[in-house]
Amino acid sequence: MPSELEELVEFLHSPQPMIRNIALQHLVGYSTGPHNTIFLRDNCRPIKDLKIIARDTPKIAKDALTILANMSEFVKIRTMLAGDLGFLEFVVTSITKPNEPNADVFCVLLANIAKDNAIANIFKIKATKNQSKDLKSINVLDQLMDCFVKGAEKKLNKHATFDYLAFVFADISRLAEGRKYFVTEQEYDGVVPISKILVFTEYENLVRRAGVASTIKNSLFELSEHTILLDKDIVNILPYLLLPLSGPEELSEEESFELPDELQLLPPDKRREPDHEILCVHVESLVLLGSTRYGRDFMRNNGVYPVIRELHLAVENDDVREICERFVQLIMADEPGEASANQRLQITEEEEEEEATALKAL
Repeated sequence: MPSELEELVEFLHSPQPMIRNIALQHLVGYSTGPHNTIFLRDNCRPIKDLKIIARDTPKIAKDALTILANMSEFVKIRTMLAGDLGFLEFVVTSITKPNEPNADVFCVLLANIAKDNAIANIFKIKATKNQSKDLKSINVLDQLMDCFVKGAEKKLNKHATFDYLAFVFADISRLAEGRKYFVTEQEYDGVVPISKILVFTEYENLVRRAGVASTIKNSLFELSEHTILLDKDIVNILPYLLLPLSGPEELSEEESFELPDELQLLPPDKRREPDHEILCVHVESLVLLGSTRYGRDFMRNNGVYPVIRELHLAVENDDVREICERFVQLIMADEPGEASANQRLQITEEEEEEEATALKAL
C-alpha cells in the first residue's frame, strides 16, 4: 500500500491544476534530505511532471524549479535535465527574459545541472534576438554573460542578481568549446569574454568571486592564448589575479615599482581574499600561466614573486602555502642556459626545517 508521500507525489501527474499545485506546495520541503528519493520513483516520472509544471505561472513554477534544482544533486537527474535540449533551452531563455521573476532560481538550476558534461548541449541552442535592448547578441553564452555583467545587483532585472551564472561559467569552461569561448574575441562587441568578468575577482559576493576564479583558471588551460590574456592592451589578466592575493603589507620600493599599475597604490587597509579555496584557485591560475616560458618571464618582470611571498607569510593554511611553494619552485627554477636563481620564500627560523622538507616532497 503506497505511503502518504507516495500518494502525494502521484498528484503531480493530476490533470487538475489545483490538485497539482497543492501537492507541489507540500512536496518542496521533501526535495532535500532523506525523503527526496520519492522523486526518483516510477522511472523519475515526478521529475518529468516537474519539467512541465516549471512552464506554469511564475508562482507555481518557482516551487517546481526549486525541487528540480535540489534534485540535481543526483547525477541521473542532472544528466536527464542537461541532456534535454528543449528543457535546457527553456531554462536559458527564461534567464535572459526581461523581468523574469524566477530568473535567479533558473540560474541556480542551470548552475546545478551544468556540473554534468551534457551541459555541452548549451552550444547547440540557437537563440533569437532577445526582447531586452541590453542583450544585443543572438549567441546564448553572450546573452548569459551580459546578464551576469550588466545584471549585477539587480541592475538589469529587478528580480534577479544573476550571481549563480558564475558557477555556470565555471563548469562550461571545463569543456574545450567553453574555454575557447571565454578567450576568443566576440564579433558582436569586439571583446574577449573573460575580460568582462575579471572585475569580479574582488567583488563582495562570494558566489561571484568563487565562480569567476574557477572560470579564469579553467580558461587558462588554453595555453596558446596566454600571450593575449597577459597583454596589457587586450585582456590584462595578471592584475586581477594579484589583487585578491595582495594584503596590506608594504613592499620595498624596488619591488613595488615592478608591480602592475593597478597594484601600485593599494590602501594600507587593503584586505586579502578571505576564502582559502579561492586563494588557492588564483595561485593555481598563476601556475598555469607559468606553463610557458613567456608566462614565466612576464611574471618575473611584473612583481608576482613578492606578492606570493607575502601571501605565504600571511596566510596560515596548508593548502594555500603548498600551492605558493609550487609556484615559487616554478618561477624560480633555472631556465635552460641561465644561472641559478637564488630567491626563495622568506620563512622564520622555526619554520625553516619544516618548509625545506615540504619543498623536497613536492
